[in-house]
Amino acid sequence: MQTEILERMESEVRTYSRSFPTVFTEAKGARLHSEDGKQYIDFLAGAGTLNYGHNNPHIKQALVDYIASDGIVHGLDMWSKAKREYLETLEEVILKPRGLNYKVQLPGPTGTNAVEAAIRIARNAKGRHNIVAFTNGFHGVTMGALATTGNRKFREATGGIPMQGGSFMPFDGYMGEDTDTLGYFEKLLGDNSSGLDIPAAVIVETVQGEGGINPASIPWLQRLEKICRAHDILLIVDDIQAGCGRTGKFFSFEHADIHPDIVTNSKSLSGYGLPFAHVLMRPELDIWKPGQYNGTFRGFSLALVTAAAAMRHFWSDDTFERDVQRKGGVVEERFQKIATFMTEQGHKASERGRGLMRGLDVVDGDMADKITAQAFQNGLIIETSGHSGQVVKCLCPLSISDEDLNEGLDILERSVKEVFSQA
Repeated sequence: MQTEILERMESEVRTYSRSFPTVFTEAKGARLHSEDGKQYIDFLAGAGTLNYGHNNPHIKQALVDYIASDGIVHGLDMWSKAKREYLETLEEVILKPRGLNYKVQLPGPTGTNAVEAAIRIARNAKGRHNIVAFTNGFHGVTMGALATTGNRKFREATGGIPMQGGSFMPFDGYMGEDTDTLGYFEKLLGDNSSGLDIPAAVIVETVQGEGGINPASIPWLQRLEKICRAHDILLIVDDIQAGCGRTGKFFSFEHADIHPDIVTNSKSLSGYGLPFAHVLMRPELDIWKPGQYNGTFRGFSLALVTAAAAMRHFWSDDTFERDVQRKGGVVEERFQKIATFMTEQGHKASERGRGLMRGLDVVDGDMADKITAQAFQNGLIIETSGHSGQVVKCLCPLSISDEDLNEGLDILERSVKEVFSQA
């Protein structure tokens, strides 16, 4: 296995190749193959980018057919058949059945591009600069999005440039179960001497991914929406990691029956791992002037094709949704079992999440690293998240077979026991 040129030429900023030091060659479904002949079950899935697995045949065929027909691959933001079919599918399959009426902006192809656009939409619409975000939130690492990202590791890597335009509030449960974090937010909003500038928008993940798989409770989300309405604040839901079915609904906010003013999607939006993002906004918020927010790779045509194919295949009825929720229950039960084992061994652990976005909190980042490293040796790729990397995070493909899901969970359970036996 040749890695010399990879280690010598690629920037030190790389991360995943350090945790999983092998050269991958091919992938199918929930399995990855490496150059040295090993096979791995994938519980990382491109950090939530491959909700439908690697090289899903239905999506791949739509892509191959489009390329073979000499379809438009790049056209800036000009109209194309691919764009028309994407918007038609999005409206008919996703938005209308959920009673949602949104305009669609196609920014650059990444999640942070979508967040940057959403923040500017809110500021333009309300004429205010401040954006309220939450502790442990992650919204990207470009400068505007970084001002709403909590993790100090990312905020320190700017060469000393201060982050501006964001204020942080405690997320649900951040101060403990008995603390009313939204009561604190309301108090600041109602006090002219609190020091909090009335925000243009609040941006929130319904389940914090990089922050440690922290799910906001349904009542908390519903109350947050009411607070925003009462104070003329726009509600932005960052659904980049939690969306596209990850929590068991296409949009993660569906569980709470709330209606955000602005929604950001990326990661699994293309359905095939192709870079793609969109911003959904209430029509009256679309006050952009032509070209005010642009980019060379807006609405990547190949991703428009695969996204439409994924929506048609997986979301035309509720069959897939119900299956994701069922599998989420399987992971929840197994994670609880592992947490109980660890606690009985004298190391506190707990399980949390929603749908197939689940975490095993082992409290200690070093312990989490030992578990994921042992899992990799045993044939499972799984990462960590949280403020100190203390949460083992399951983001397996939503389309994973029961056989692969249970085998992956067996590997994780065995790996945990081996870590304790080596202590």
